[in-house]
This record gives sequence, structure tokens and C-alpha cells, in this order.
Amino acid sequence: MHVLLIDDDVGLTTMLSEYLEAEGCTSTAVHSGEQGLDVIRSAQFDVVLLDIMLPGIGGLEVLRQIRTISRVPVIMLTARGDDIDRVVGLEAGADDYVPKPYFPRELVARINAVCRRATMGERPERVEQLLRCGPLSIDLRRYEVDLAGDAIALTASEMSVLELLVRSQGEVVRKDTISREVLGRPHHPHDRGVDVHISNIRQKIASVKPGMELIETVRGVGYRLRDDR
Repeated sequence: MHVLLIDDDVGLTTMLSEYLEAEGCTSTAVHSGEQGLDVIRSAQFDVVLLDIMLPGIGGLEVLRQIRTISRVPVIMLTARGDDIDRVVGLEAGADDYVPKPYFPRELVARINAVCRRATMGERPERVEQLLRCGPLSIDLRRYEVDLAGDAIALTASEMSVLELLVRSQGEVVRKDTISREVLGRPHHPHDRGVDVHISNIRQKIASVKPGMELIETVRGVGYRLRDDR
């Protein structure tokens, strides 16, 4: 696994790189948004750890530019308690966030979770590779989503959320299930990660099929996918 660290804290990235390498990962560290974008354009990575507070181009703008050229999973590193930055980061296309200061072991668990979800197309042949629900289809091998003939570009985590809903079509999927399966952590009442991913998926569906509402909210419980044929 090759991890790109984009953080201006040299001491922190050095420590984290050593920890990741001890866990069997390869890491590349850069210390500005500009450097991060240059590296992403020239090399392949399995996951990006992106600090939201960067000199020059800020982390959110870096994320927006990454999403114009790549679907690589991105985990935002945010200040603890800064809920606005977390939500904005998820809305801009981040797959997850980790508040600072963090435990390296937790961060590695988050990395493994987003990477596991991003490699859906590498599953054994016995696992169903093409999922359908009404006008919606997910090709896990090609990592593509089609809605009545229109392609929808989703991040790794958004794709995983939608896959859970499709596999459970007609049944309610609890927020805690989505959080554990996709984000690798239990759901907490003030954690908006699942809600923002759902919102992003809805917006992307609306952008190609205005007025089509495939995802229903079951208040206080979770979400359900409608089978609109």
C-alpha cells in the first residue's frame, strides 16, 4: 500500500511515515498543497492523508482539485472539534476524516477501511460483480455506477454506501451499519459522516436525473433504497 501524506508538519509526517512503514506500507510525504497536487499527477497512490490546514493552497482546495483528476481515497486530517471543516471536507469529496491529535493505530485502521472499500473490483469471482436495483446498476469490477444510462462518478466511500443500500434494497440500513462497514467506526449521534455521504450521492443522482429520489430517509434509523422501475 502506497500512502501519500500532505501535511506541513515535518516532524509529524516523519513519525507517521516510520509507523506506516513498520505496518508494511510505503509512504511519500510532501509539505504543501502544490507539492501534493504535483505528486498525484505523476504517481499512483492507494490513499491520501490530507491536512486541512496547509500553507498556500489550503487542504479543501487541494481536495477539490484532486477530485477533478482522481478517485483515490482521501482521508482529511482535521482539528479536533472542528465539525464544520469535517462536513465541508466530506461534501468536497473526502472519504473520511481523522481529528488531530490522533493515535497512529486508529489512523491505520481508517486507512485499511477506505482502501478495503476502494478495492471492490478485486474480489473473487464468486462474489457478484454487477448489482442492480431498478434503473441503478453498480459494476464492481469496473468501479462504475450507471443510472438509466447515465454514469455517476462516486468516491470510494460513496460507492460503498450505495453498494450496501443496493444489496439491502427494500430494507432499512442502519447508520451504525453504514458507519462500521464503510468508515470503520461505530456511529455516534454527532457524527455526520454517513449523512454527508448520503447527501453527496443524492446530489450526484439529481445532477443526472433531476427529481429522481432513490434514497429514502427512515428518521432516527437509517436509509433505504427505493426500487423505482
